[in-house]
Amino acid sequence: MSNEKKMAPSIDAWLKAAKNDPAALQEGMYLVHNGTVRQTPKAQVRQGVDDGSLVTGMEFFYDAAKVAAAIEATKKREGIFHVRVWLNEGQLQLGDDIMVVLIGGDIRPHVIDALQFLVETIKTTCVTEIEQKTETRK
Repeated sequence: MSNEKKMAPSIDAWLKAAKNDPAALQEGMYLVHNGTVRQTPKAQVRQGVDDGSLVTGMEFFYDAAKVAAAIEATKKREGIFHVRVWLNEGQLQLGDDIMVVLIGGDIRPHVIDALQFLVETIKTTCVTEIEQKTETRK
């Protein structure tokens, strides 16, 4: 693996491509998710557990076959016509992009549900995130 950082895609370019697809005539909404490396540890944000540490970086890896399966499952959801995913990998720093997801569909409830389903599936079954933290702050 090279030391060069992967560049996140252009959301504008992704939206332009999605809107130029013939399926766009059925789409009334697009949602974008852009996950980034944050300083606050996951345990603190999700479970309220504050051990005093701060995130300084992250190792991030994914299983491409599982991601492809998650994308296919999302495309089969009612009212969903467009799904695109980009994932970073390797050693990431604070503020780096982790994930970009674009969902296009017919109506708001379908698109919101599909985005939630896909991001949750990727985060819980397709990726490995190893937070690197500072020592406990006083």
